[in-house]
Amino acid sequence: MNVATRNIEAIEKRLWSAADNPRANSNYASNEYFMPVMGLVFLRHAYSRYLSVKEQIEPKLPSRGGKTRDLTKEDFSQQSAIYLRPKAQFDTLVALPDSADRK
Repeated sequence: MNVATRNIEAIEKRLWSAADNPRANSNYASNEYFMPVMGLVFLRHAYSRYLSVKEQIEPKLPSRGGKTRDLTKEDFSQQSAIYLRPKAQFDTLVALPDSADRK
């Protein structure tokens, strides 16, 4: 078994363990926590893609008078990525206190 296969198996094991945690520690059925969990998985993926594309876009942004143009949704859509406003980024949402509104 090669290293990549072992890494994938380790990741799968961690994911199944993480999925078991909500079932074991709550009274919720899987269909009640499925959407929030999948939403977080999607947001994490979108945020990773956002960061990767941002690194590619920023050096190419036009400047005028020493001021660089701000990033736009179009910059990201041209790269098949989603533009995430700062308050919608994964790290920002995860850092919010439990009492905060995440809508």
